[in-house]
Amino acid sequence: MTLNTASIGASVLGAIAKHKNTGLPDGEPPAYANRSKLEVLLGPEIWAEVAGREVLDFGCGPGIEAVAMAKRGVAHVIGIDIRQKWLQEARVRAEQGGVADRCEFHTTWSKPVDLIVCVDCFEHFADPAAILTQMHQLLRPGGKVLVSFGPPWRHPLGGHVYSVFPFAHLVFPESSLVQWRSTFKTDGARTIEESGLNKMTVKRFERVVAASPFKFERFEAVPISRLRPFAGRSTREITTSVVRGRLVPR
Repeated sequence: MTLNTASIGASVLGAIAKHKNTGLPDGEPPAYANRSKLEVLLGPEIWAEVAGREVLDFGCGPGIEAVAMAKRGVAHVIGIDIRQKWLQEARVRAEQGGVADRCEFHTTWSKPVDLIVCVDCFEHFADPAAILTQMHQLLRPGGKVLVSFGPPWRHPLGGHVYSVFPFAHLVFPESSLVQWRSTFKTDGARTIEESGLNKMTVKRFERVVAASPFKFERFEAVPISRLRPFAGRSTREITTSVVRGRLVPR
């Protein structure tokens, strides 16, 4: 009898996930409970940066951050996302929040804006380099891009849904990970990349930006709080919780 190692691995992952009641998305992390996600990730200065400007929320999801910006003084915010369900949810959220006159949501956008905000997306883009080129084309002179994403790929939980325990996404073969995911997802993804995770590391993000029309005005690899004493250049791939930066055209 031939052993199917991918199936065995998928079964082990399933058993662990069931035992721990993990492996499926659980909503926003506790770090954002009763706090602004934008402020946590981009700093309290975010509100001064967006005030009075036209802002593009690139990868807006259900519009939580777009509506928050509209409530904090943005002149006009455009949210774009590829998922129609989330765009509709965002429109409802803006209406309920009383800021529908300052928000709009679409799958694409082509007019220049003052500022682009992109949160928790760069680890998901199929072609990050192309996205940066697109962002560059959408900025008015003097504009910038505020980016934050994480956890990066080599973080203990950098596999996102695949990280049923720390580093599971690096321990198990990809075939097992994808087969296990197929037990609760029906999109037919055959690879981790096809499932919407591009394995973005800290170093890769730096390389992608270096080859783009942008440069870093500011860059920070924010360490996992408990691993802060061990964080450094040689350990940052496994100790970085969030990557954030301000990108300006060259």
